Amino acid sequence: MAYTEAPSPAGPVGSQYCVCKVELSICGQNLLDRDVTSKSDPFCVLFMEVNGKWVELDRTETAVNNLNPAFAKKFIVDYHFEEVQKLKFALFDQDKSSTQLYEHDFLGEFSCTLGTIVSSKKMTRALLLGNGKPAGKGMITIAAQELSDNRVITLSMAGRKLDKKDLFGKSDPFLEFHKPGDDGKWMLVHRTEVIKYTLDPVWKPFTVPLVSLCDGDMEKQIKVVCYDYDSDGGHDFIGEFQTSVARLCEAQDASPLELECINPKKQKKKKNYKNSGIIIVKSCKITRDFSFLDYILGGCQLMFTVGIDFTASNGNPQEPSSLHYINPLGTNEYLSAIWAVGQIIQDYDSDKMFPALGFGAQLPPDWKVSHEFAINFNPRNPFCSGVEGIVQAYSACLPHIRFYGPTNFSPIINHVARFAAQATQQETASQYFILLIITDGVISDMDETRHAVVQASKLPMSIIIVGVGNADFAAMEFLEGDSRVLHSYTGEEAVRDIVQFVPFRNFRNVPKETLAKAVLAELPQQVVQYFKHQNLPPINSEPA
Repeated sequence: MAYTEAPSPAGPVGSQYCVCKVELSICGQNLLDRDVTSKSDPFCVLFMEVNGKWVELDRTETAVNNLNPAFAKKFIVDYHFEEVQKLKFALFDQDKSSTQLYEHDFLGEFSCTLGTIVSSKKMTRALLLGNGKPAGKGMITIAAQELSDNRVITLSMAGRKLDKKDLFGKSDPFLEFHKPGDDGKWMLVHRTEVIKYTLDPVWKPFTVPLVSLCDGDMEKQIKVVCYDYDSDGGHDFIGEFQTSVARLCEAQDASPLELECINPKKQKKKKNYKNSGIIIVKSCKITRDFSFLDYILGGCQLMFTVGIDFTASNGNPQEPSSLHYINPLGTNEYLSAIWAVGQIIQDYDSDKMFPALGFGAQLPPDWKVSHEFAINFNPRNPFCSGVEGIVQAYSACLPHIRFYGPTNFSPIINHVARFAAQATQQETASQYFILLIITDGVISDMDETRHAVVQASKLPMSIIIVGVGNADFAAMEFLEGDSRVLHSYTGEEAVRDIVQFVPFRNFRNVPKETLAKAVLAELPQQVVQYFKHQNLPPINSEPA
C-alpha cells in the first residue's frame, strides 16, 4: 500500500505460528456451456502446490444444469501466514460418474495464493483455459472466512451463606465449572482460586474461551460445583447447580443473578432443606478475542518498507567477494532476503507499492553521505511496484552510488515510524507497518537505534533485521528483547518486543521458505498484541 506523509505532523500514541482453518466458499458465473442438449453440470476442484506439483485437496458437489453455480460444499484449508500457499481452483463439467478429471470437460481455472484471498476476503476473477486465454465470460468468486469461535466469556462470581464445613472455622470455598464430554461424563473446564475462612466468598473475575466452557453452544447445560478446600485433597462437597451460558448472561452489573447451591443428599434427608448457600453471578460478559486473521479479513493492510545497507564493509559490488555482488544466477544474500520476506507480505498489501530505502552511501551529484535515501533516486516517490520493482531498483542503483558509512539504523526506523504515527490518528486497525532492514555489520548509532525502537514499540510497527555476511551480530540479538526488555538511553522501556533478527548464514543451505518462516514467525502475534493494547477491534468485526 503506497503511503504518503500528511502535512500535519503526528506524534507517537502512547502460538507463535499463526495456524488456523479458513473456509472458502465458491461460486461460478457465466461458465462455458459444454453440453449439447442442456447446460453444463459444473463442479470445482481445489489443488495446492506441494513441492512444485499440484495436489488435489478436495472437490465440491456437482451443480446440475447450472452455468452460475453457488456450491454448498466449502473448502477448508489450514492457513499459515509465514508460507506462500499456492492454490488452484479448476472447474469441470461432469460427464460421467468417473473420479478421473480427464473424463470431464474442462471449464476453466484460476490460481492465486491463500494470502491473496484472505487479504481480499472476497474476490471475483476471470477463469482461464489451459493456454492462458479467457474461458469465455466465465468468472469465479471466492469468499474466505476464518473457522474459529473467538468468543471469550468473563465471569465474576461470589457466594453467600455457604454451608460451614470446617469444625473449628468457616469453609474455604472454591468453584469448579464442568461441561458434558463426548462420553456423557462431566468434564472439568475451570477451577477458581480458594477463598480462605469465609461463607461469603468473592472470587476474582476469570476469562475462558466460550468453546472451552460450552463448545460455543449458549444453551448447553453446564454444571457448577462448590467445594470446601482441604489441604489433603479430600475437598468437601458443599453443593452444585446446572445452568447455561444463556442464563448466566442474564447477570448485569446492576442486577446480579442468584442461583441456589444444592446438596442432593441433604435435600433428600431434610424436609425443610432450602439450599447450601447462594452462588451469585455478579457479571457475565462475552467478548471476542481477535486473531491475526480476524484483523486481515477485517481489512488491515501490511505496509512493507525495505532498508538496505550500502556501507563500505560490504565490499565493491563489482567483485565476487562483495555481499552486493550479483552472481551469475542473478542473486545475492540481500536479494534472497528481500524475496523471502517480500513474497509473503506483498499478498497483504492491496496496491503492492513498497518504499525501498538505502543507507550508508555517498550519493551523486555532490557525494554526500545519506542514511535515508530512495534507491530509485526519487525522494518524492520512493515506491517500487511489487518485490520485482524493489529488485530492479536495487540492481539499477548499485553502479551509481559509492559505498561509505557509518551503519546508522535510526534514520530509517524513524522514517517509517513517522508514517506509523500518522496511521494511529485514524484510530482503526487499518494499517500495520513492517520495516525489513538488511545489513552486514555492527550498528554505529546503537543509542539512537535503541531509542528509535523503544519509541516505535508504541506504534503499529515491527522491525525485521536480516544480517548478511559473517560479522558478529551480538548487538542485533540485544535489540530483539527476547530475553530482557529493551531500554532506551533515557531509561524508557519498550512497550512490547517488535524486533526480530536472523543471521542469513543460518539459512544458506536450506530451502528459501525456511528463512521466511523464521523471520515472520512472530509477526502475527505482534500485530494482534498492538491492536489489542490499543483496544482496536478489526474494522469489519461482528459483535460477540
